[in-house]
Amino acid sequence: MRWRLIREATGRTGIQNMATDAALLAESNVTGQAFLRLYRFDPPCLSLGRNEPVEHYDQAAIARLGLDVVRRPTGGRAVWHQDEVTYAVAAPIAVFGGLRKAYHAIHDRLALALRSLGVDATLALHHRPPSSTILHHPAACFAFPTGGEVLVAGRKLIGSAQVRMRSAFLQHGSILLDGSQDIVSIVSRQRSAAGGETTLSAVLGRRVSFDEVANAIVAAWGAELTFPQPPPTSTNLHQPPIPCSTRALVKS
Repeated sequence: MRWRLIREATGRTGIQNMATDAALLAESNVTGQAFLRLYRFDPPCLSLGRNEPVEHYDQAAIARLGLDVVRRPTGGRAVWHQDEVTYAVAAPIAVFGGLRKAYHAIHDRLALALRSLGVDATLALHHRPPSSTILHHPAACFAFPTGGEVLVAGRKLIGSAQVRMRSAFLQHGSILLDGSQDIVSIVSRQRSAAGGETTLSAVLGRRVSFDEVANAIVAAWGAELTFPQPPPTSTNLHQPPIPCSTRALVKS
């Protein structure tokens, strides 16, 4: 399978990034193309999972902090996107033979890339899903490894989520370079569990750049990648409606 590589070192807004990922999913569903996108957010952004209740987050705190907020097309919990490499894979489900297999295969490739940088990255064992009580409380995506995530010394380094569109799927996630997910707790109406994340800078004891991680992922991908091309837009892809920005959560 030939993959189209889209690499964007210059950040884009939350709405632009989520619209692009949704467009890649739609394009893959229509044409059968496979995409690997590596990108970042500018300004930093809080993304909420597709089905997360808005009421779990303090609109006044979001407004006071001036946060950019977007709702992802994928599920999962809130993620604070600041100092990270964000990845997105949009491809036919048949490429990996199923959604669960895709989740593991993609994380295997990302873990291989991180190990090439000197990180002792492993995949989390499967655990019984969290109780409904936990799922209905706000919590950072990085708080609960449930199986298949990339861990270092038991702490989550990559948070990912999936969604399918007929014959294709989108998986995207955050590879933390530095910083923390504390902002999720700050804007949550109820205090979530302590963050279970770590960062590449903390693990390696040095500053790690976007380009360093992106280069490692490309080298470890294990499939033919076409050279970087301009990112897709609504005019050249079969793009579904742009994901709803949760700036509308903030009432003036």
